[in-house]
Amino acid sequence: MTLEEFQKAELRVATVTAAEKVEGSEKLLKLQLDAGEPRQILSGIAKQYAPDELIGKQVVIIANLEPRMMMGMESNGMLLAAHGSDGSPAILTVERLVPDGSKIS
Repeated sequence: MTLEEFQKAELRVATVTAAEKVEGSEKLLKLQLDAGEPRQILSGIAKQYAPDELIGKQVVIIANLEPRMMMGMESNGMLLAAHGSDGSPAILTVERLVPDGSKIS
């Protein structure tokens, strides 16, 4: 990947305002976010995170991806996570409170 390609990704900070398990899926959580605007993202983190422990967390998202249909619901972006040696995701958060929708550069 070139620097120019990487710079096309719009990384933003968003606060999780609601979260719930997706019925019929063991992996997916449906997250409602404040990213400076309301946004819904589906993420495969249900085995590592309970929905209620995510509410209020500021997370890092890719905001400019094309919407994607998953389990009959639209996902508008991607939650960023690092994967440990066991393969389980650890969501990326910010060190201190910043305004929702803040660009990451």
